[in-house]
Amino acid sequence: MSGARPVFLAATGQNRGKTTVSLGLIAAILAGNHRLGFVKPVGQRYLVIDGMRADEDAVLVKEVFGLADPLDDMSPVTLPRHFTTDWIMGRISSDLDRNLSDAYHRVAADKEIVVIEGTGHAGVGAVVGLSNARVAGLLGARTIIVSEGGVGRPIDEIVLNLALFAQHGVDVIGAIVNKVDVVGRPDLEEVLRRGLARHGVALLGCIPFSELLANPSLELIVTHLDGELLAGTATPGHVIGQVAIGAMQAGHAMGLLRDRTLLITPGDREDLLLAAVAANRAAEHGRPKVSGLVLTGGFRPAAPVLAELRSSGLFTYLVGGETYGTAQAVDAILVKTHPTDTEKIETIISLVGSALDVDGLLARL
Repeated sequence: MSGARPVFLAATGQNRGKTTVSLGLIAAILAGNHRLGFVKPVGQRYLVIDGMRADEDAVLVKEVFGLADPLDDMSPVTLPRHFTTDWIMGRISSDLDRNLSDAYHRVAADKEIVVIEGTGHAGVGAVVGLSNARVAGLLGARTIIVSEGGVGRPIDEIVLNLALFAQHGVDVIGAIVNKVDVVGRPDLEEVLRRGLARHGVALLGCIPFSELLANPSLELIVTHLDGELLAGTATPGHVIGQVAIGAMQAGHAMGLLRDRTLLITPGDREDLLLAAVAANRAAEHGRPKVSGLVLTGGFRPAAPVLAELRSSGLFTYLVGGETYGTAQAVDAILVKTHPTDTEKIETIISLVGSALDVDGLLARL
């Protein structure tokens, strides 16, 4: 048997920041010169690499940190389309427990610590007998629950998930709350600490909200919105800092811009388009104030304006929808971290490393 200490990262729901915590925690553990392994036991979002399915988070961690373990051990169970129905109807005979356990022990064989990243809340995976709570129990892993900012919702969600882990005999060593407004609510960490303590849960840390982490890249804009790229490139690692709607005079709109702004405006507002080009050319230290433009209404700029946009290299994407609906669609994009998002990953490592007492956390294992 391996002497590795397993730590299971669960979340209270989708998009709470579990992968963010994984990346930051793994970086901190490796910085302490610990031999580390990573397993994503059950994957719902996967990639096909060399003909093999592997969860995208396992691919991310392997690429970012250069881990040597094979992907099929790091991602032993993936759930393709119709898998759950076929499982329920008895058309799949695979021993998922055995596959998962064997893969984990191969990864853990020469490691000190294994980070195990769950999928969603404590009950996800129950449909095939592999809920996060049951997997944590099966692998003998102590668990951390990740939720996101607020007061009532994170505490309620953490307590709800705690009950299922307890049912499976899993020791929850604490909770991490992500996307916390530490500037606007400097008292929030202490409020959460006291609120969770009432339920016997230790607060392990609060990760500050970051627009850079919450917002999509230019590549995701093109991937998720139906339109035409008129100028610039959909750079994968170029993350938007904020979204602004251009619905006022150019002089007023430019005063609202900060670095990495995605400006959403009707395509016939040529005053705003030219002002955005001028703002970028005048920006200090070569950092443009405008990351890109999304032009709405299907209005294609006049040829001279389009020539200016192309000359400046400013990302310009034309869509048919109206401005408000387009802004909602951008806000709804599910932001995932990709290996090419180098600046985002550096930010994650810094934020998580500052927010967590990693040595104290490892001592709890």
